Amino acid sequence: MDFYEVIRTRRSVRSYKPDPIPDEVLMRVLDAARIAPSGSNRQPWRFIIVKDEGLKKRLAEACSGQHFIAEAPVIIVACGRNIHYNRGGYMGDMSMLVDVSIAFTHLILAARAEGLGTCWIGSFDNEEVKRILNIPEDVNVVAITPLGYPKREDAFREPGSRKPLEEITSTDRF
Repeated sequence: MDFYEVIRTRRSVRSYKPDPIPDEVLMRVLDAARIAPSGSNRQPWRFIIVKDEGLKKRLAEACSGQHFIAEAPVIIVACGRNIHYNRGGYMGDMSMLVDVSIAFTHLILAARAEGLGTCWIGSFDNEEVKRILNIPEDVNVVAITPLGYPKREDAFREPGSRKPLEEITSTDRF
């Protein structure tokens, strides 16, 4: 699949088939996250692959009760370790959010290229997810996504309205 088609047709999927994801497909998607760039090559990420039905239900509840998350055969929880680096001079201890988000974006785009749906979940109770998955104190959850084959045939389509380039870009000055 053409890279630009992957970008144009990636959508948030909220309904999944129960079909399992072949191991080789899952590994390719995870490897796309693994090879993502990070500041000074710190790679402060850890990806938790959740397949257990009970854990998936508990995670969905910790994600503001978004139960569709547990429908997918896999849930990926992207975590980041505090790297004590003040990126940009203002981000402080949470600068790892940038690196983990880059890797998570690689994962989501690779999933689309494989015909898998995702939905970037940012609404979650960090402390509850950490309890459920035994995540260490110095690690925080950055994002969560269900991962699976969409139920809807038209799940992958081009986006609706987006701001024109002139509205989001400028040259030489803000």
